[in-house]
Amino acid sequence: MPELVLLEVTDQIATLTLNRPKVRNALSPALLEALLQHLDTLEQNPNVRAVVLTGAGGFFSSGADLENLKNLLEASAETQKRDSRLIATCLKRIYQFPKPMIAALEGAAVAGGAGLATACDMLIAGENCKLGYTEVKLGFVAAIVSVFLIRAIGEKQARELLLTGRLMDASEALRIGLVNEVVPTGTALSRAKELALQITANSGTALATTKELLSSLYSLSLEDGLNHAAGVNAWIRGTDDLREGVTAFLEKRKPKWR
Repeated sequence: MPELVLLEVTDQIATLTLNRPKVRNALSPALLEALLQHLDTLEQNPNVRAVVLTGAGGFFSSGADLENLKNLLEASAETQKRDSRLIATCLKRIYQFPKPMIAALEGAAVAGGAGLATACDMLIAGENCKLGYTEVKLGFVAAIVSVFLIRAIGEKQARELLLTGRLMDASEALRIGLVNEVVPTGTALSRAKELALQITANSGTALATTKELLSSLYSLSLEDGLNHAAGVNAWIRGTDDLREGVTAFLEKRKPKWR
């Protein structure tokens, strides 16, 4: 049986590939569990500085596995909650992962698949990519995904996409700020790796701290946000990475991060 999520590590960049191409990489519970296991491993791997998430077969992901969803319709309330918590855990894990995560999108990134991409730090989309939060068309609700979509593009844009359930092309996703860059079809993965390689030149401590800060600030008031940011600003000054970064800059050389 083929692996549900493929892992490749090159030049300090891990590439995770959703690998159910026959069903357009539909998100089964087993696939999500495999993805979480890989992320746990990669967090502890000091040789990995950034992660690229993509899909096999020319598609990112068509969203939830509808056969699995159909089977769950008659399941107990506790089983339903367990399945929902798995999705929430996976998106939260991606969003708060201490190493930068970039989604490379080709073909379709729909419903839960669009949710996985939305939780990433950056999105690179091929020109052929279609994105959408289509749950309402099935009588479903993009409940978990909406938490991350609102943060990404704001409430008004999110309302329109979630209530219509329509698909948008990559150029529109770029215009509303959901996607960071649109590239020729078939090149999203290579461009995402280029961007990841650029990121790996930066301090791992600074990257992880920046991600934690951005995750925290959204829910804080202006005053609380400034207090938290000031604390982070003061803390980072005592790190080895900042000492090395300042010293390397003054000595006109590349920093050697730990």
